[in-house]
Amino acid sequence: MSVKGDGAMEKNQDWVGKRYLLVDDFSIIRTLLRDMLRNLGVRSADQAGNGADAVAMLAKNKYDVVLCDYNLGAGRTGQQVLEEARLRDLIGPACIWLMISAEKSVESVMGAAEHQPDGYLIKPITEGLLLTRLNRVWSKKKVFREIEMAYEAKDYLKAARLCDAKLDTDKVYALDLMRMKASLLLKCGEPEQARAVYETILAERDYGWAKTGLAKMRLQNGEVETAKRLLQEVISDNANFLDAYDQLALAHQQLGEFGEAEQVLASAAKLSPNSVLRQKNLGTLALKLGNINVAEKAFAKSVEVGEHSILRTPDAYLGLARVYGQKSEVKQALQVLGAVQKAFDNEEVRLRAKITEGLVYHESGDFKKARISGEEMGKLLAGSSVKPDIATSLDMARLLFAVGVKDAPVDLLRDLVKNNHDNEELAAEVRQIFDNARMGEQGADLVNASRKEASGMMNHGVMLWKGGKLPEAVAWMRDASTALPMNVRILFNFAHILISVMQQQGGDSTATAKEDLDLEGMAAETREVLLRADRIAPNHQRFAQLMELLAELSPAPGVEAPA
Repeated sequence: MSVKGDGAMEKNQDWVGKRYLLVDDFSIIRTLLRDMLRNLGVRSADQAGNGADAVAMLAKNKYDVVLCDYNLGAGRTGQQVLEEARLRDLIGPACIWLMISAEKSVESVMGAAEHQPDGYLIKPITEGLLLTRLNRVWSKKKVFREIEMAYEAKDYLKAARLCDAKLDTDKVYALDLMRMKASLLLKCGEPEQARAVYETILAERDYGWAKTGLAKMRLQNGEVETAKRLLQEVISDNANFLDAYDQLALAHQQLGEFGEAEQVLASAAKLSPNSVLRQKNLGTLALKLGNINVAEKAFAKSVEVGEHSILRTPDAYLGLARVYGQKSEVKQALQVLGAVQKAFDNEEVRLRAKITEGLVYHESGDFKKARISGEEMGKLLAGSSVKPDIATSLDMARLLFAVGVKDAPVDLLRDLVKNNHDNEELAAEVRQIFDNARMGEQGADLVNASRKEASGMMNHGVMLWKGGKLPEAVAWMRDASTALPMNVRILFNFAHILISVMQQQGGDSTATAKEDLDLEGMAAETREVLLRADRIAPNHQRFAQLMELLAELSPAPGVEAPA
């Protein structure tokens, strides 16, 4: 990554007035770091002796600089603290995070690098080295501050434009700015523009990350063979570029080359064995191929390294239970299902655990217990407020039909189709499930009626809005988004109508209009609706467009307008 100069270039940087957090399980190291900071004029620095305390302090305070050891004894590692801090937004865009360790092994370094600290320092650390690294990182933070603030507010279009503006004034960071711009364009749902950025970069120099980015575009466009070739070239040039392995595995899977995909993920897992998600993905693929031993090892590793990580996933536990089920080790499978419900105490995981329990019994030939599990799952589903994702819902329906339960899967699939009424591939899959259950005619009628109902609900709200009946349109779409909370089109249209109302009424200077409309409350509701849509369908073009319009009307809470 391009960086500018060394510590001398920022001699006048004020490190005295910043807030520091020192994280190390040895008090003598924390004292050493504190004394180095005192020599720089820093008066005080908070300290944490383990990962749990560090996360608690990050949640309570806003820090400018975090110096965090990689190995923190029992519990979270420094890598896992960083993961959680980023995913929970516990550190702001201007926070400097330096990872510190005595470890020089590839495993440790690559594990941390995957989660992008601002720097990685190997012990022993000198005061001069610390200052040089802080100054170096700060020079870049200043350039990217406004961009990252826009990103934090999820105004990705604005952030992309700020990259262009910075390209005119900060040539030294041109490569980093173009890289960020490309990733932002992807977040904006503008793959062709992102592709153009990558091609411009590659025309000047063969960067692995740019070639990998271009390969992602090729994959999205269905140019899978071309993408595969590009990714193989990246790995040939840099065997440690892990993102290329992940994308190459996807390319192989799209081509039906599942064995090759498994080999690629296994190679990546060997390079960086502490990736919770990659181990889970390897286990899932190996289970699909029937490579039970590989699947068991990968799922078990994902569970192990994820114990203290925010990236811990129930999929690894459930996959491991499926492995034991296929090995007819029912007792071990049930123990894992108990563990996953203890680790993830929520309705969705209880539902998924019950699905897996039924599958374990069914595959082991205990059809009586499989039916009991299916009936229990039906009761859980009926009393649950949780909307399972598409894959989970389809699995539930298949199992329920397989064990002879009829009403629960019909209701589940009806709700699923209504929440995804424009998804042709899903509609075809739902029809197939009904066909397999020898209920083909009922399934076809259900799909058609459900799609018509959802479409009519959405269109009525839009027609009210177009007819100038703004309060009625907002009320209708609010009810529609409550009835179909996973329907992305309804959510985006609801947000669009809310923004339109704010634009029209907010611009009205009459006292009546301002008194009748709670702009602040409407802006908060719009943001919540958009964030819900983004969680369901990330990187959607309409999300970026509507978030920009909302930002013009009302800045995100807690985000300062840049000077």
